[in-house]
Amino acid sequence: MVYKYCPTCGTRLTKKMAGDDGLTPFCPNCERYWFPTFSDCVIVLVANELNEIVLAKMPYLSHQYASLISGYMQPGESAETSAKREVEEELGITLGNIEYAGTYWFGKSEALMHGFISRTTNQDLKLSRELASAKWVSVSEAPKYMFPDSPGNAAAAVYRKFVHEIASQQTNR
Repeated sequence: MVYKYCPTCGTRLTKKMAGDDGLTPFCPNCERYWFPTFSDCVIVLVANELNEIVLAKMPYLSHQYASLISGYMQPGESAETSAKREVEEELGITLGNIEYAGTYWFGKSEALMHGFISRTTNQDLKLSRELASAKWVSVSEAPKYMFPDSPGNAAAAVYRKFVHEIASQQTNR
């Protein structure tokens, strides 16, 4: 979000040079810069030993397509803690190790998505009320159920990274 008015006093912001950041919204009343803000989210690919991944449907996102587990970070949380919390809340699975899979900008909601990949054992899913459904799907079948790949699709990017890792592991055997 780019600020137009000061969140503290309501004064209309002006543009003022802020070093290397260039012209930045500035409150002349509070004498404070207001740099753009955005939300931080996590997106987690959960895989089991059978090379299946969890795909979930969130009714507020789509009734047609499924995605990986995702959610907003809470103040004070690290991205890793948030990723584990979201998976536990939405699937009832406690994760051990998780691997960072990069960051992805999601312009539609002005969010920075922190991607993760985690391996766990094949187990029953205990869905939260937030999900319409979730299931284990083979890696090769997953794209049939996922949102079509497009710029800004963090789920597809994390999925591709996982597929690349699987291929690398099989080559190194």
